[in-house]
Amino acid sequence: MSQIRTNKLPQMNQMWQQTLHWQPNTIQEQLFQQVYQEILAGNRQQNLTRITTPEDFWEKHLWDSLSGIIGLDNNYLTQELQVIDIGTGAGFPGIPLTIAFPNWQITLLDSTRKKIAFVNSLITKLKLNNATGVVARAEALGRIPGDRETYDLALIRAVSKASVCAEYSLPFVKVGGMAVLYRGHWNDEDTDSLKSAVAQLGGEIELLYPWETPVSKGVRNCVYLRKLSATPQKFPRAVGIPDKQPL
Repeated sequence: MSQIRTNKLPQMNQMWQQTLHWQPNTIQEQLFQQVYQEILAGNRQQNLTRITTPEDFWEKHLWDSLSGIIGLDNNYLTQELQVIDIGTGAGFPGIPLTIAFPNWQITLLDSTRKKIAFVNSLITKLKLNNATGVVARAEALGRIPGDRETYDLALIRAVSKASVCAEYSLPFVKVGGMAVLYRGHWNDEDTDSLKSAVAQLGGEIELLYPWETPVSKGVRNCVYLRKLSATPQKFPRAVGIPDKQPL
């Protein structure tokens, strides 16, 4: 246990500010540190993440989670929003965003019960009143009134092919809202294939933001999908179909 307590995240306020035009206050820094410690402890019970060194954790979990805000209008950052994090795993990007934006109400969705049990335990320990973990498949929950076309913002971090991520996320988003796809490498062919899928789902690609991680200089792309019209009732397709037969 002493090893867990002595692992300290690096001080990166200048890096936060330079890259995202945002930086955590003292309380948020303490909460990020607590998240790190709880992940290290949780890793002893289940495989939550292989990214465990302080600098890697800061960059690949904390910074990467918040990197999705770079293409959002400032209104998104200051308003009270309904947000869903699809395929949250151990709580990324949802938990760091819950800490960074207490005005957002965030639903953290994953189909793995053990992961959501950990996430809800973390939410309780950190007293994050603006977050809740839910066990469900995106294809099923996205068809249910009360969740379908309810969210201002949907976030999905490299769960599957981009077109599959679009089918998972856009049904949750209300008309006028946005889905953010966190991706690694990206090319023109990816854009062309995604356009067709997004159009079928009632949206369009509004912005593609390419950049690199601040420490290791890894390739990152954030793809912003604007919801223009209601998603046809046939989407999302039945559980497993989007992944097996991408649009």
